Amino acid sequence: MNDGKVSVLMSVYDGETVSNLNTALKSIKKQSYIPDEVIIVKDGALKKELDDAVSDFAASFENVNIVPLKKNRGLGIALAAGLRACSHEFVARMDSDDISLFERFKIQREFLLKHKDISALGSDISEFIDEGHILRTKRMPATYEQLYRYGRFRNPLNHMSVMFRRADILKVGGYIHFPGLEDYHLWCRLLAGGFKIANTKTVLIYARLGNSLDFSKRRGGIKYFMQYLRLRFFQLSIGYTNLFEFIGGSFLSSVICLIPATFRNVVYKVLRK
Repeated sequence: MNDGKVSVLMSVYDGETVSNLNTALKSIKKQSYIPDEVIIVKDGALKKELDDAVSDFAASFENVNIVPLKKNRGLGIALAAGLRACSHEFVARMDSDDISLFERFKIQREFLLKHKDISALGSDISEFIDEGHILRTKRMPATYEQLYRYGRFRNPLNHMSVMFRRADILKVGGYIHFPGLEDYHLWCRLLAGGFKIANTKTVLIYARLGNSLDFSKRRGGIKYFMQYLRLRFFQLSIGYTNLFEFIGGSFLSSVICLIPATFRNVVYKVLRK
């Protein structure tokens, strides 16, 4: 469907806070380009306060489609269900605790309308713990050529910042259950499948980190490393990487995942500059 319209896709689970969710939803309503629909997946039962926040938003905004899942299934399955419910050509991902800046949807929609060869468009992001206090800005490579190389070793798109062509994402299988790396797995399939991605050199998202040490802990440990290793094998199996890149990527993942959290926090600060 090439209608040039925008669906917003968000998943909410019971661990979210009401204040963070309300802030995220408020940023959708305040866009310079108002999205044509909002899909909210309830990933399992929500506490009453969260459920009320979702219902209040649906009552105050046209074309909200709530997709309830009986049990908490994880982000990949939740987004797969939500993507099936999206009606429009472009889908903007939105996390339930982040803030989309005023021009985000307008900038990305106009870019994709102009650059019809680009299937997914991300952006730089500014990360924060407390609202109004930016901790750091994560700058990303911009062009397809840069990102094709970059993606062999590191995630080439900030997931919460991405707007993509729904049809192209479905062509490579859409979202799947791959905990912690659902988005990276998807971008690898896109790139290996001959589709192009890009980033705008503009901050379009304020991304909430929570406690920075807790963030680093979530990105480490043997379980997280094993998931990264599965991804490295997958990259190799689809021809996106060669053997030397597989070894290099696996080594990089092992260093980042298996060092102590305090050191990992320092590494992330360096890598995300």
